[in-house]
Amino acid sequence: MTPFHERDVRAAGTGGVPHGHGRCQGDDRGVKKVSTDRNPRGIRATGPNDSGTLRNRVGVGPDLDPDLDLDGRSMGFTLDGPVLEGSLVRLEPLDHRHAADLAAAAEENRSSYGFTWVPPAAEVGDFIDAQHARAAAGSLAPYAQVDRASGRAVGATAYWEPRLWPDGDRLCAIEVGYTWLAASAQGTGLNTEAKYLLFRHAFESWHVARVDLKTDARNARSRAAIEKTGAHFEGVLRSWSPSWVPGEEGRLRDSAMFSITAEEWPDRRAGLERRLAFRV
Repeated sequence: MTPFHERDVRAAGTGGVPHGHGRCQGDDRGVKKVSTDRNPRGIRATGPNDSGTLRNRVGVGPDLDPDLDLDGRSMGFTLDGPVLEGSLVRLEPLDHRHAADLAAAAEENRSSYGFTWVPPAAEVGDFIDAQHARAAAGSLAPYAQVDRASGRAVGATAYWEPRLWPDGDRLCAIEVGYTWLAASAQGTGLNTEAKYLLFRHAFESWHVARVDLKTDARNARSRAAIEKTGAHFEGVLRSWSPSWVPGEEGRLRDSAMFSITAEEWPDRRAGLERRLAFRV
C-alpha cells in the first residue's frame, strides 16, 4: 500500500535530523515505504533464522521498497534484533514460544487499549506470523517484552521503518513502535526500561541520527509516556495512520509525532537512567 505523503504539521518544533547530516532516504521526498502499521494481521510469514535473531536486509536504492524482489540487488544495512537485557525487562526476538504468555497478557484488562490494536488471545499466533512477515520483508524487528521477575512475556514492541542514508549502506533513522503491555505491567518501569534499551542500541550500536515514535493524537496517556522519555513533540500528521478505535474501522487517525536525535541522546540517556534508578 502506498502511504499517505500529504503532511500537515500543526505544532511548533521541527525536530529534524541533526545539523550537517543531510536527510535520510524517504524524508520529504515521496519515497515509497512499506506501511506495515496499516495491516497488522493477515500476512503470511517466515520465522527467525537459526540464531534466534531476526535479521533482515534493507534494500539499497531510491525506492527503498521491501515489496520489491531484492534477489540480485546490492544490499545495505541489516535490520538485526538482538536480545536486549535490562534489570526489569529482557527484550527477546518475538517467537511463537511467547504466544501463551502474550495471550494471557492481552486479556488481563483490555480497557487501556482504546487507541491501540492489541491482538485478542485467539489471534496472538496470527499476530506473531504477521510480525515475522514484516521482519522477512526487512521493515521490522519485533520483540517480546519479558518481565525478568516472572520470566513471562508481558507485551510486545519493535523497531520498524528503517531509513538509510543516501549512500544506502548505513542506518539513518528507525522508529520504535508496535508497543503494548499487559495491564499489570503498565506503570512498573518495564516500558521505560524497554524504551531505554531500544534507544541505546539504536544510537550507540547503529549510530542513528534519530529515533521516531508516534501515537494516536487523542491518546493522552501514550503521549505523556512518550514525553517522559525525553522525546521531542514534533507535531501532528493528519489522517496519517489507521485508527484502532472501535467503530472507526477503515478510518485514518491523526498521529502525534515524536523524536530523539543523536545530539539529544546523552542528555536523554542520563534522564532515563535517573528514572530507572528508582525502579531497581
